[in-house]
Amino acid sequence: MERFGFVGLPNAGKSSLYNALAGGGALAAPYAFATTDPNVGMARVPDPRLDALAEMSKSKNVVPATVQFVDIGGLVAGASKGEGLGNKFLSHIREVDAIVFVLRAFEDADVPGPSDPLEHLGVVELELTYADLETVENQIERRRKAAKGDRSLLEEVAALDKAKGHLEAGTPLYRSDLKDDERKLLRSYFLLTNRPVLALVNIAEDQLDAIEDVVAPVRAELAGRAEVIGMCVQLEAEAAMLDASERAEMLEGLGLGEGALPKFLNAAHQLLGLRTFLTTGEKESRAWTFRAGFKAPQCAGVIHTDFERGFIRAEVIHWDELLELGSWNKAKDVGKLRVEGKDYVVQDGDVLEIRFNV
Repeated sequence: MERFGFVGLPNAGKSSLYNALAGGGALAAPYAFATTDPNVGMARVPDPRLDALAEMSKSKNVVPATVQFVDIGGLVAGASKGEGLGNKFLSHIREVDAIVFVLRAFEDADVPGPSDPLEHLGVVELELTYADLETVENQIERRRKAAKGDRSLLEEVAALDKAKGHLEAGTPLYRSDLKDDERKLLRSYFLLTNRPVLALVNIAEDQLDAIEDVVAPVRAELAGRAEVIGMCVQLEAEAAMLDASERAEMLEGLGLGEGALPKFLNAAHQLLGLRTFLTTGEKESRAWTFRAGFKAPQCAGVIHTDFERGFIRAEVIHWDELLELGSWNKAKDVGKLRVEGKDYVVQDGDVLEIRFNV
């Protein structure tokens, strides 16, 4: 399962974010390195499409998509040289598929550390960039020598050279102009900045009315290279500890609607290149996660490997069209179910019924 990791300076709110998503379990303390080993959790991805289909089908069971997240100990200046948790910290980041920068924007006399999210961003990016530069420098000459005997490695060496240039200039690779095929060539090196990034600006409760003003400098700095979301993580963590009705009442009372977590989770899901197809019926409605670009047999394999192996066809309808018609049988009766074969590229929000034979 793909996972995203929380990265930030000590006291930025990473463990509170974990608790908001997982409903508790991580120590959130106002001192550095309260988290020394990563906490790994799972969160349901809110999906109104699934809820609507489940209600339509009167489903006995509803299974949402999930994402895995990792709360990693705080990064400090000098981490790339062994400061703080040093190499242990960096090794934990290498295990995730995407990174969430948790950037503190709140002031609290009891919590040490800077309250400027751009300062947080600068330190985090610099340390990860230094670590990546060291990795590339350790590998590039070795690969260059290997390419003399194996010309198929020349493109990989060229990608390493290009990455080295960006890193030497202090530019993390996710902010660089590397092409997609160059990024793929670099994947085997597990470079920390060669991953999708989402920036979460952690604000105080008294900043809620000015959230866009607080977030704007970070959004301007990243200039479209990463999605930026503002959130009062502490409020979300407190709300997560309540039952559903009390949580809704608390968030509504603060003027937060359903809260920022659904937006954050959906953004993280998309960041990982994940999409959702759906199945629905009286027994169960379920959201299934697949990679963007998957064809129908691959999506069938997400349900069960036998479905992919014996794939015949898929009956397909988009969720909103099905909802408008009112039932699967009605859609079939009026000829709205499309029959798609092995080359069909499944779209986010498709509702599928797989035909197979093994």
